[in-house]
Amino acid sequence: MSLRASAGRPSALGSSLGSDSSMIAANDRISRFLSFDSSMVAANHRCFTSSSNSSDIGEDEMKDEYGDLTAEGVIFQQKNFQLENRIVLPEARLCYQTYGTLNEETQDNVIVICHALTGNASLHSWWGDLLGDGKAFDTSKYLIVCCNILGSCYGSTSPQCKNIATGKAYGKEFPDISVQDTVRIQLLMLKNHLKINSIKSVIGGSFGGMQAIEFAMQGGIVGGDFVSQDGSPFVKSAIPIACGAQHTAWQIAVSEVQRQAIYADPNWETNPRKATTGLAVARQMGMVSYRTPKGYHKKFGRDLQNSREESFSSYGSNVQFKAKSYLLYQGEKFLSRFDPITYVKLTEQMDSHDIARGRGKTVEEVLQQVKIPVMVMGIDSDVLYPLSEQHDLSSALPKGQLRVIHSLDGHDGFLLEQEQVGSNIVEFLNSLS
Repeated sequence: MSLRASAGRPSALGSSLGSDSSMIAANDRISRFLSFDSSMVAANHRCFTSSSNSSDIGEDEMKDEYGDLTAEGVIFQQKNFQLENRIVLPEARLCYQTYGTLNEETQDNVIVICHALTGNASLHSWWGDLLGDGKAFDTSKYLIVCCNILGSCYGSTSPQCKNIATGKAYGKEFPDISVQDTVRIQLLMLKNHLKINSIKSVIGGSFGGMQAIEFAMQGGIVGGDFVSQDGSPFVKSAIPIACGAQHTAWQIAVSEVQRQAIYADPNWETNPRKATTGLAVARQMGMVSYRTPKGYHKKFGRDLQNSREESFSSYGSNVQFKAKSYLLYQGEKFLSRFDPITYVKLTEQMDSHDIARGRGKTVEEVLQQVKIPVMVMGIDSDVLYPLSEQHDLSSALPKGQLRVIHSLDGHDGFLLEQEQVGSNIVEFLNSLS
């Protein structure tokens, strides 16, 4: 079996890849190769796409951590998918994209990339500098697979999808999804649908890192739920970045204040899709927590968005500090690609992250079962998922190791410090037998 994501890989897959429509179209061609029903990639499975917004934010301001995000990809469908809470989804859809070629003989040259809270399956749009021949996600050596999280609005089953039982969109009645659920459906797709024998490594940052750890729990244990044909672990290694073994009280609190902003929107009770004012504020809160005091000071200081305003007033309600303008812009921009219900449900899914739940042991005891190599990466300035959590995680893993990313960008360093992240990934992958 030779699984190709494109008819000839581009010679260079750099940061410009996000605008290369051929890479997205290539993923549609895989449906013919694997006998997919192409109708499953119809427009009604698409929730939101990004659009161009004009802005007064200058090029020297903080970069957005994502490029253009769409629901492009191939749809895998798992019928009667039972969730951790025993609720059954009649049709659970998972949107994914692939890059590179599956090894015909061993079907084991697979790298799985897991995205964060507001990402999607289009790896090239947010970690593009790491993707391509000779890069960390080397498409000349590996088949790279990236799935949209179950419950997200970029092609997978989400609150905006139709509930077969009612004929209407799930909305706020969408079932509670856990990180365990999101990982299990990906494993089912990889093993039963793509017919992969094993995964060389699972890599992800933030919410994606939580998935990487859960992949290790479900597929990286001898005698676990998912094993290779020879009985060895299905997942051979993992690289979780900027996360811990559980969502802590601190992280739950940060998520909760964002949800409360959405709940406070007058539209939440009667027309939650329109609770966009609350969603914009929630996004602004997130954008503060993802960065650092030093990062904000370096980028904005006390500068005003329009220097001419200094002649009138340098404080008060009418003053537009650059920091304020940036947050307002990010909140408004976010509305073009996300919806309030999905944001609430996905932050609740993040709060479900606890590798010890249902496994009857402490976090430390559970991690002792993971015998595969795991490289944990943390950012030295991360205030949301502090470096101490990555230290604890790597220390509790029998074959764990820690790498520190140096950055002023806080939590978003896992996306923005691609050179450091990439070099650590390459070194780790090359060390594997």
